[in-house]
Amino acid sequence: MSLAALHPDAIPAPVRAVCARLGARGHGAWVVGGCVRDLLRGAEVSDWDICTTARPEEVRKAFRRTVPTGLQHGTVTVLHEGEGYEVTTLRGEGAYSDGRRPDEVFFVDDVVEDLARRDFTVNAIAYDPLADDVVDPHGGQVDLEARVIRAVGDPGERFREDGLRVLRGARFVATLGFALEPATRAAIPGALDVFAQVSKERVREEWLKTVRKARVASPAFRTMAETGILARSCALLEALREGDGEAFEAALTALDATGARQDDPAFRLAALFHPLAGRQDALAAWLREYRFSNEERKRVLHLVRHGLPASDLATGPAVAVRRWLMDIGPAHLADVMAFARAVAPAPWHAELAARARGETQAGHALAVGDLAVGGHDVIAALGGQGGRRVGELLRQLLEDVVEEPARNTPETLRARLQELTAPGEVAGP
Repeated sequence: MSLAALHPDAIPAPVRAVCARLGARGHGAWVVGGCVRDLLRGAEVSDWDICTTARPEEVRKAFRRTVPTGLQHGTVTVLHEGEGYEVTTLRGEGAYSDGRRPDEVFFVDDVVEDLARRDFTVNAIAYDPLADDVVDPHGGQVDLEARVIRAVGDPGERFREDGLRVLRGARFVATLGFALEPATRAAIPGALDVFAQVSKERVREEWLKTVRKARVASPAFRTMAETGILARSCALLEALREGDGEAFEAALTALDATGARQDDPAFRLAALFHPLAGRQDALAAWLREYRFSNEERKRVLHLVRHGLPASDLATGPAVAVRRWLMDIGPAHLADVMAFARAVAPAPWHAELAARARGETQAGHALAVGDLAVGGHDVIAALGGQGGRRVGELLRQLLEDVVEEPARNTPETLRARLQELTAPGEVAGP
């Protein structure tokens, strides 16, 4: 890998201006971490992090508009020219007794000391745009050229400090396209007990970053499987691997096939989980445990359940297509077909999509809201009573209309309601 040259003009003018103001007050200032790594790789930089010898109160005095983002860790967000830039005081850290956060944070004046606390060498590079000086005490540039992810110092110690670092290492395998340095990789199994202490929210964020930032994301999950991370964080996927392995490989293949949908992480996670269509209750429980949002859970489960339609829908009777549309929800047709084409492309998908569009364009009732009667009609038929049976009866009417669309008239459906609510009748298919 040939590294791009670092020079002041590679740093956006507002970032240089923040560093210059700190420098004018006698403080050192560097861009640091992932932004320097990505600059050297010639990749787009999304976030600019600045570290400085200035203490937080000195940073706040230097700029007119600031936000005390994390003063306990030395971080102040500087608002400059319409953007926010995190400025963090150089710091050292005490022991990590809980495997998640340091027991003590103390400020230092040496950037080399600050870089020594970071996770991987490729993230432990600082650049002073005013002096045009690179600070790289751990050989991060050499590892970038070699496409290697190496822990700073003793990998076992780094991983025991913060258990999430093992998962970050797996993520970088995919997002950077690098390999874990052997000693760094070998230290992961011994840190899994510390990883188990990491909050579910932090693990969720790493999964989402992986599928958002890596078009080919399978190397991260393969690394997780091979090092024991997956067994500790998602037994459902690990079980696919422990069988004949084919289902796990299918999951990884589907994940990579959705690489064009990096802006849609729920879609990509559904592809990864698609072999679990028969274990949706367990999958729903895992998504709740790992704090995925209600919207994310609903989307993943819907695609896993409906995203691989049966081939006979393309040539079978039209009523089968209408029933399928009723199940998936007509509004989800495009999403489901996009998922099917990505995960298991087949020549009959185009025919099914055309048939389904034809049914929707014909104006057939495919949802309760499409019926020629509504809840008030059902309540009237029930003698003014509401409750769960209203929904049950509407569902039965919809079943009838999907079977025969011509039945969707007020007169026909009200007559059917009289039949269904007659003494001794029970709504049902």
